[in-house]
Amino acid sequence: MKLCSICHKISATDDDHLHCKEKLRVELEAKDSKHSIPEKLDMAKNTGDVQTDIKALLGHMSREKKTES
Repeated sequence: MKLCSICHKISATDDDHLHCKEKLRVELEAKDSKHSIPEKLDMAKNTGDVQTDIKALLGHMSREKKTES
């Protein structure tokens, strides 16, 4: 038996409770999505910049495939 490091209650296993781990994972994902929304909005405003970046990336990837062959 051990204490869960998340909720600090007794755990029957030697690990944290599964529902505590899942709740923590969902909370962290929600925080990450909040931070990524402004980045996505910035990308939508500058579509010209994104297109050139994508073109450059695709060009680089196609050159890598040619050199591997």
